Amino acid sequence: MLKIDIEKNYPNIYSKLDEIDKDLDELRYFVVVDENYADIDDEELDVFDPQDYNYLVYITERLSNILTEDGLKKLYLTLDNGVDFIENFLGSEEDLYGIKSDLSEDELATKIVEIAENILKDIS
Repeated sequence: MLKIDIEKNYPNIYSKLDEIDKDLDELRYFVVVDENYADIDDEELDVFDPQDYNYLVYITERLSNILTEDGLKKLYLTLDNGVDFIENFLGSEEDLYGIKSDLSEDELATKIVEIAENILKDIS
């Protein structure tokens, strides 16, 4: 996963972190992007067909708490209303999404955290 400087790149998110989390340096602590592939035993397969959604995206509890309920709704709506890097979007839960995109896992995670950062900037 991509190493980042949270304080420098995402100051609004950083300002909301507990002191113990201030040394986090990877996006996976905020959003997890996994390739969606056909697995017979996968319980998500019936919701997120790999042909329609090539990634499963999990918003971590840490980022959910930082965004609060209103911010999380704004993130969902932003992704659902279409952004140029998403071809298909399905949110089965407020923190679990199926996304079809040509971006890499790291690029997609970066874009989603950037959207969350901008939501926090607008709220502040």
